[in-house]
Parts: sequence; structure tokens; C-alpha cells
Amino acid sequence: MNAQQIMETAEFKRCEEFHGHVCPGLSVGFRAARLALERLKENRSEDEEIVAVVENDSCYADAVQVLTGCTFGKGNFIYKDHGKMALTLLSRKTGQGVRVAIRPGAFAPDETHLSLLRKVMGGKADQTETKRFHDLHLKRSCDVLEMNDDELFIVKAVKIELPEKARIEPSEPCGQCGEPTMRTRLEEKGGLKICHDCLERSAL
Repeated sequence: MNAQQIMETAEFKRCEEFHGHVCPGLSVGFRAARLALERLKENRSEDEEIVAVVENDSCYADAVQVLTGCTFGKGNFIYKDHGKMALTLLSRKTGQGVRVAIRPGAFAPDETHLSLLRKVMGGKADQTETKRFHDLHLKRSCDVLEMNDDELFIVKAVKIELPEKARIEPSEPCGQCGEPTMRTRLEEKGGLKICHDCLERSAL
């Protein structure tokens, strides 16, 4: 399929609706999530059947959540602040995992696009520049959707320890602010059980 046909699919439209717009980062996340699911022979996670680990908090991560069904609320979406366009997908059923990372040079920045992005984000772009930016933004999104997997990604099988399943713990009032806090997130200090928020503020 070409880029336009991909963008008209139901699964891409779900990603666009969740994220709010089409952009190159969303397109990379879409491609990475689809490829990882295919390699693991897994379907979208209804509960915690699979675990996703992303290494950036950009547009990319939204497509991963939509396609894989891994979310913060389920406890099977893990964020590591490595600043990389990389996804590790793990199967609880098979114990297998796959890491899909952007190939060096595959998503090289376009200086005109970046310059216009800074202007648009800074509110300094005129009407012509704004249109030019959106045209380039869409073109780069389409380019990503039409690249071959091997051109775009490095894919490796991985074996790492699966995280524990999400646990539901009872809450207790924090000994300082009084707000109900998950029992396992309270720490002893001065004979009181204190939440992390209060501990951090008291350390300032």
C-alpha cells in the first residue's frame, strides 16, 4: 500500500484520532508497532498479554499505545527516558521479545523542515511558511509510511525479564498531606508513612 492508502486504514485513523494529527513521529511509531506485533505473532493486548517498552515520550509513543493496546493504566506500557525512537515488545505467552529501533540516517533531519518547525512552534511563521511546513510535515510522514522495513529499522530478538503484572494495592492516608496513597508507595519517615510527593518537597 502507498502512504495515502495506509492513512485511510482504520488502524492508522485510530492513531491519528488519539494523537490529534498526522506527523512523522506518529508514522514511525505506527510502523514500529505493526512490525513488532508481526515479528512476535501477537495481536493487540486486551489485558497484559504483551508489554511495550518505549524509549522516548514523543508522538511515536501514542501510535504504540493504540496499536499494541499497552497503556499506563494497564501497567504494561513502560517509558524509559533514553531519547531514542525504539520499541521493545514482549510476549508473556511465549517469553519472547523484539526490539525495533530506528536505523541511523533513516530519519535524518531536514533542515528546512526543522527551521519551519521552530518558527511554527514559536508562533513566528507567516501564512506561507505555515503552509510550507504542513506540506513538508505530511511529505515526511508519507515517506516514512512507504519505506521498506529494512530501510527504516534495525530489528533484534531480545530476551529480558518480564516486569511483574500490575498490582492493585489498598491506599492509606499520607502522614503529612493526608491524601490517600497506594500503600506500596509510602515510605517511613519520623514514625510516619509519607508519600513520595511530600518527601520530595521536604527535600527542597
